[in-house]
Amino acid sequence: MAQCVRSTLNPLRTPQSVARAVSVKNPAFASVSFLRTLPEFKKYPKPCSLVMSCQGKTQNQQEERPQLSLDDLVTSNRKGVVLCTIKDSLSNCLSETNLLTTVPGLKSRIRGKVRDIYDAGDYLVLITTDRLSAFDRNLASIPFKGQVLNETSLWWFNNTQHITPNAIVSSPDRNVVIAKKCSVFPIEFVVRGYVTGSTDTSLWTVYNKGVRNYCGNELSDGLVKNQKLPANILTPTTKAADHDVPISPNEIVEGGFMTQAEFDEASMKALSLFEFGQRVAKEHGLILVDTKYEFGRSSDGSILLIDEIHTPDSSRYWLAGSYEERFQKGMEPENVDKEFLRLWFKENCNPYEDKVLPAAPAELVTELAWRYIFLYETITGSKIDIVPTQEPIHDRISRNTSQALSSLRQL
Repeated sequence: MAQCVRSTLNPLRTPQSVARAVSVKNPAFASVSFLRTLPEFKKYPKPCSLVMSCQGKTQNQQEERPQLSLDDLVTSNRKGVVLCTIKDSLSNCLSETNLLTTVPGLKSRIRGKVRDIYDAGDYLVLITTDRLSAFDRNLASIPFKGQVLNETSLWWFNNTQHITPNAIVSSPDRNVVIAKKCSVFPIEFVVRGYVTGSTDTSLWTVYNKGVRNYCGNELSDGLVKNQKLPANILTPTTKAADHDVPISPNEIVEGGFMTQAEFDEASMKALSLFEFGQRVAKEHGLILVDTKYEFGRSSDGSILLIDEIHTPDSSRYWLAGSYEERFQKGMEPENVDKEFLRLWFKENCNPYEDKVLPAAPAELVTELAWRYIFLYETITGSKIDIVPTQEPIHDRISRNTSQALSSLRQL
């Protein structure tokens, strides 16, 4: 999301322009609140309920965690219920949108890797599609993926307001959020708890090549793949047109991307969000392995959390119950994210260089759709509504977005 927003509000600095960028005066965005009067807005649990569940237990209670297994993914009764719906929706994914002709008042559209972003004057309309992005490319369309990402982010946004405010104004549709415009810091705050990954910028990839100082973090010799780090670390990246670029904290400040105070505050928020996410995941039998956060500045000078948070797209999740045994045996952890599809593409093509990629097998697409749903329902404790309707998805989004913007303009 932020990459697309940035292109109109806060253009990415190139290496040539970094030297000239001493400071940035950020236009802003007011502190936000959810508009409960808008159609289809879903009330989520209050943050205090999760804070209490994480902090208000004895040690014995904290150790009594549910132990998920691969069987929960493979043989779950819930999977049988939703699998037919997923298969029936393989040809009805939300891969593209064009609200410029159907929603009054929209000025322009930017097509991101996953989200389509529309300029609505004082607001941005963000449509989370079913497109799957990895290796800086779109690999496939996954049924209900956009809905799951959108509703997962809303749940986490609502439950992390005790850590940081966020940019969301409302969610008028299961695939849509509306946000106030802001100036976006051109940095992704990637937080990692384990040495793992398969992409060029993942920690295991660079570590396996001999790198021992990564984004300002000193890494000891002798680490092995999927090992837990002694402490969570921050590995920021800049946002480039075609590829994320690792960067150290000193380079961020010296290059004018952020001031030292801005970086320190955003870093603290990112690490606190990750620690909270790890605790919540652990309570549900999961390990939050790594993730990324993005931030912008508000009109009152405060730093806001933007973009998605703790979704299967932006995060890596493993099953906690089997992790230790599989790690000791040198086996890959059981995961609940898109890593298995990443690995399929790496095994069957060069996803960074091949001009044309093979089509993802339908059974893998179906399995990934189920895992997205499984993760949402495991974390939130509620079932997601994926009942298909006869109304085209695009028509539903256009109608709900039009109503929401009309309500906002009357405030």
